[in-house]
Amino acid sequence: MTFSSSLLFASRLLFPRTGKKSNARRSLFWALGCIGVSLVPLVMVLTVSNGMIKGITERMIGLSSSHLQLVIYSNSEYAKKAESLTELSDAIRMYEPSVKNIYPELQGIGLASSAKGRFGASIRAMEKDIFEKNDAFKNLFEVVEGNTDLSKNNSCVLGKKLASDLNVHAGDSIRLITTKENSSGKTMPKITVLKVSGIVSSGYQELDSLWLFISLENGFKILSTGSSIAQLGIETDDAFSMKLEKTFRALNPFVASAGKLYRWNDLNSAQYENFASTQIMLIFIMMLIVLVASVNISSALVMLVMERKKEIAILKSLGGTKNGIALSFIITGGVIGFFGVLFGLPLGLIASVHFSQIMNAIEKVVNLFANDVHLLDPQFYLQNIPLVIPGAQVALIALGTIVLSLLVSVIPALRAGKEKPIETLRKI
Repeated sequence: MTFSSSLLFASRLLFPRTGKKSNARRSLFWALGCIGVSLVPLVMVLTVSNGMIKGITERMIGLSSSHLQLVIYSNSEYAKKAESLTELSDAIRMYEPSVKNIYPELQGIGLASSAKGRFGASIRAMEKDIFEKNDAFKNLFEVVEGNTDLSKNNSCVLGKKLASDLNVHAGDSIRLITTKENSSGKTMPKITVLKVSGIVSSGYQELDSLWLFISLENGFKILSTGSSIAQLGIETDDAFSMKLEKTFRALNPFVASAGKLYRWNDLNSAQYENFASTQIMLIFIMMLIVLVASVNISSALVMLVMERKKEIAILKSLGGTKNGIALSFIITGGVIGFFGVLFGLPLGLIASVHFSQIMNAIEKVVNLFANDVHLLDPQFYLQNIPLVIPGAQVALIALGTIVLSLLVSVIPALRAGKEKPIETLRKI
C-alpha cells in the first residue's frame, strides 16, 4: 500500500462521498474545534505575559537601576556633594567610550506629611532636567498633573500613588521629614517644606508607589550622608547586548575605589526570575489544556475505526497493509490538528490584541455580583500592556500541537491496522 493510497483513504475518512451521517466524523470536527479553542488562551498567555515582562523590565531598567549602577561608598569623597558626583561621571565618560549617558542620584527615605497624614517616601534626588534629559523618563512617565520642573527652590515631583495617599495635587505643599546629625552626633529630625510641581505615573504602581523626586542639590541639603546612598546610573547602547558585559568588565577596576558596580540583572534578578517562572508555569497549564483537547482526536479516531471496519476489511482483502491503513488514520489525526491550529492561532492573536477590552468586559460582569473587583490590579500589573507577538514561540506551539495530534492518533491507528478482515466480512 503506497503513501498516496494511504493519503487517499485518509481523505475519504474525512470527506466521504456518501451522504451518510457519521458520529465519528462529527466527533473529529468537534476535536478540531476543541484544539482551536484551547490554543486561544495559550496564545493569549504567551503574548500578554511577554508584553508584561517586557514592559516591567523596561521600566525597572530605564527608571530605576539603569543598565549599570555604581553605588558609591558612604565614606567616599564622591558621596558628599553633587559636584563630586558630576566629576566622577565625566571621568567615567572619558575612560569608557561605550558609556552613553550617566545620571547622578542620591537616594534616601523619609516621611512625607500632609493634612491627611504621614506616609513613607523613597526620596530620589536627581538632576533638575532628568525628565527631559533621560529618554526613559521622558517616554515611560506619564505626567498626571502639573509638570516635572525640579529647578525651582524646594520643588518636588510625586508618584501617583504617594500623591493619592497624601491627598495632594500639583501646587500643594507637603512636609518632608528626614534625619540629620547635630554637632554632638545625635540624630535629629529635619523638616523641609516642599511644593509639588507635578504628579507622575510609570504605569507600574509597584515600582513608583513611594517615589518622591527632588533636585540633586536639594538632596544633598536635605539628606544626611549616613542615611542616604549616592549612585550613578550608567547607560549604554543596549542593556541586553553582550557589549554590556564588556563595558562592565572595563569599568569595574576603574571605579573599584569609588564604589561597587552592578549590572541591571544583578539588581533585579529575583523579580526577573519570578516573571520568567510564572510565565513558564502559566504556559505549562495552558499546554495541559491543549493536551486534553488533543485526546478528543484519539477518542474520535477510535469511533471512526469502529465505523469503518467494513472499508478496512475490504482494503485488506485487496492487498492493503496494516501499516498503510494505520498511516491513513495518523494522517487523519494530523490533519485535524493542523486545521485546529489554523483556527486557533489567528483567534488567539485577535484576542491578544483586544486583551484589555476583554478583561474590562469580564471585570464589569464580575462586578455585577461582587464589589470593586480588579482582575488586573494596577498595584501589581502594568496599566497598559504592550503587545509582543513572539513569532518563533508561536510557530513552536503550532508545530507542537500538530505533533501532539499525530502522537495521540497512533494508538487508534495501530488498532485499525490490526483489524482482521475475515472476521469483519463474516458479519456483513
